[in-house]
Amino acid sequence: MKHSGKARKSAFKLIFWTLVLLIALMAAGIIASALGALVAFITTGLISLWILFAIFTLYFFRDPNPNKPSIANAIVSPAHGKIDVIDETTENEVLGGPCKRLSIFLSVIDVHVQKAPVSGKVTYLKHKPGKFLSATSSHCVDCNENVLIGFDSTEYPGQRVSLRLVAGLIARRIITWVEAGDTVPRSERISLIQYGSRCDLYLPLNVKIHAKLGDKVKGGETIVASFD
Repeated sequence: MKHSGKARKSAFKLIFWTLVLLIALMAAGIIASALGALVAFITTGLISLWILFAIFTLYFFRDPNPNKPSIANAIVSPAHGKIDVIDETTENEVLGGPCKRLSIFLSVIDVHVQKAPVSGKVTYLKHKPGKFLSATSSHCVDCNENVLIGFDSTEYPGQRVSLRLVAGLIARRIITWVEAGDTVPRSERISLIQYGSRCDLYLPLNVKIHAKLGDKVKGGETIVASFD
């Protein structure tokens, strides 16, 4: 017979190519399954990291209410952290010359909302751009980005206090909530520095310093000095 076997060949050909298609689909399914598992693993990891980030961010931006001291002549710490410098320096923009300085280092685990050290009127507020060196060294105030805030005491007229908010290696944003002309009570929230940073408190030479080197202080709560 002239065309004997051609039908069977056509059948085998159809079976072969459908088998190839089936194998290709199975391989695609296996690859898709593997990729799906990988994507699911990566997604789970990213979700876990995001949850940790969210928890840390909520912890970092915590803002407890301070136990405000009732002593009229008290000067409170403007920040949570550790006092690592107590000395005399010069601050010309607000105090106009020699003054006492308390420098407070804020680690990434400290509260980063700052409080008014005295009751008074905000008479000066100036942002100074600069570098973002590590705030672990007190010398960073000379070149790092910072904001200087000046206060005229309402309880002790003629007495001025200033506060320098200093950005650090990680803290690259200083947010102030007061403006020049505002009047704020002692321990009122005035600013936020994001992540590790430093605060320098400049005081008149005639104030009495109560803080000591190495003291852990709380913003708006710990009495670090007092007017005589």
